[in-house]
Amino acid sequence: MKRCRMLVGLMVAASLLMAPQAFAAKREKFGVDKRHEEVKKELRTIKPSKEEFKWKMVMPWSKGLLFYDMAQHFADSVALASGGRLEIKLFSAGELVGAMESFDAVSKGSADIGHDWPGYWKGKNENFVSFASVPFGLDAEGYNIWLYERGGLEQMQELYGRYNLYALPGGNGGQEMGFFSNKKATKMADFKGMRVRTPGWYMDIMNSLGASVTPLPGGEVYLALERGVIDAAEFSSPAINYPMGFDEITKYVIEPGVHQPSVQCAIFINKDSYNKLPADLKWIIDIAAKETQLWSNAWQEQLNIEAIKLFKQKVEFVKMDDEAITAFAKRTKEYLDEVKAKHPDVKKTLDSQEQFKKDFAEWREVRSGLTPWPIDDFINGKRMQ
Repeated sequence: MKRCRMLVGLMVAASLLMAPQAFAAKREKFGVDKRHEEVKKELRTIKPSKEEFKWKMVMPWSKGLLFYDMAQHFADSVALASGGRLEIKLFSAGELVGAMESFDAVSKGSADIGHDWPGYWKGKNENFVSFASVPFGLDAEGYNIWLYERGGLEQMQELYGRYNLYALPGGNGGQEMGFFSNKKATKMADFKGMRVRTPGWYMDIMNSLGASVTPLPGGEVYLALERGVIDAAEFSSPAINYPMGFDEITKYVIEPGVHQPSVQCAIFINKDSYNKLPADLKWIIDIAAKETQLWSNAWQEQLNIEAIKLFKQKVEFVKMDDEAITAFAKRTKEYLDEVKAKHPDVKKTLDSQEQFKKDFAEWREVRSGLTPWPIDDFINGKRMQ
């Protein structure tokens, strides 16, 4: 009996040794990490540097906004990974330069690095909006795939590069909330004549649909709502909106936030400052930016859990009906086609994003129906996002 067990044990051991052959792939490997070959080349020449650098970072954010924390997280990651060899000191809006002066300050070399929402630079090139938030555009997952795997990053760097800047994705805050409103608007007709706050392309879209829109700065929105200067306003994600206190002076939140399926930020660096860095610090910046991109979205969505609970204590969340959402989508398509016709840069980028959405649609459809709702809700038939 003992001998029999020994024989069985030897057979199992032999089968495990042969397992890799037994499960050999029938086809060639399907994907390749293109960076691996680049890293192998780099490792032949790269050496840990000893030089130390101190950079100034400017931004449109006050310290009270969570976007500031994204910038700080990036700076902290760089400091840790470099052992303090690259120290980035943050200056909030107005401390070193004005909020909307940060782009030019880094471009000209008055500061070394900046953090932004690219849509702020719409006046320099319309295409900056494409890398920030597009109505009915890419969500956080979509931006990550498009930026890192579909050539989006190269397009971003080419655009910023025209202004003596080297750019990297620098955090995604996820989907934004819709309008905080004192009017319960769910149908298209409800929005006609409404006085609302929203910036960028959505401002033009809302105006064309009969609303009266103003792109008020964030600091002026509360007062405008309180005094009745505007009927409704959107600003950002739940966690970023909560400190703004809009729920104290409005009755409703009109969802979904079709204007920004996600809010994508960027890190932009003066090219001269960047080119002075040794290779190892350049890699640290690249990896720290990717880590910030990953962390920021998880962090924001975790904070949104509590923010929504707090909002629901004071305001009612209402959904636009399907006809209204479809009408917004149709007008958005018409508007974006008009913008693309005027701006070749926008056409190139938006066409690239739309092609990604088309290519991804088949897998999105096949995988649908497994939204991770609480298990009891799923059992009771809740399926779609």
